Amino acid sequence: MNITIKPLSPDLVQDFISFFESIVFTENPNWSMCYCYSFHFTGPVEQWNKKANRAAAIKCIQEKTMTGYLAYSNGKPVGWCNANNRYNYQRLMKYYDLVDNPDDKVCSVVCFLIHPDFRRQGIAYKLLERITTDYTLRKYDYLEAYPGKGEQSCEQHYKGPLSMYKKLDFKIVSETDTYFVVRKMLRKL
Repeated sequence: MNITIKPLSPDLVQDFISFFESIVFTENPNWSMCYCYSFHFTGPVEQWNKKANRAAAIKCIQEKTMTGYLAYSNGKPVGWCNANNRYNYQRLMKYYDLVDNPDDKVCSVVCFLIHPDFRRQGIAYKLLERITTDYTLRKYDYLEAYPGKGEQSCEQHYKGPLSMYKKLDFKIVSETDTYFVVRKMLRKL
């Protein structure tokens, strides 16, 4: 399968929106309102809705505070990974138990979304490989991710499975009852 990976940019907003609005969220219909905005959102639950999230995601993409990568097959988006400077994720900073050294430059990988017809074909792995390369070139110290614990379905593995991270030499640096914090060093400190 020929997969092309592109970093999210303001000129790809329509592809991003099209991807979210054309995926069938059969497993989790409530996720269709997210637009991968949840890690940026810390407002009251009453403000969490599809229209507001769509607008907020578009604004974040245009302002380059939402970054990540789209995977394409035959010119159509089939996968997405939300990866960004960890400090751009307000919810992550507020609610997750993170290893914190303010001097570390950390890219967090918080979400993978793969079209149901393209799952289990290595697209998330290819996205993570690209992120590793790009964020090494951007002189980040670490990649960090938060895979869930226990047996989970594909859709429950939206943060990526632990096994994928281990294949790319991520190490477990801490854990809670429900998730691991894994890191990959990108440059010697």
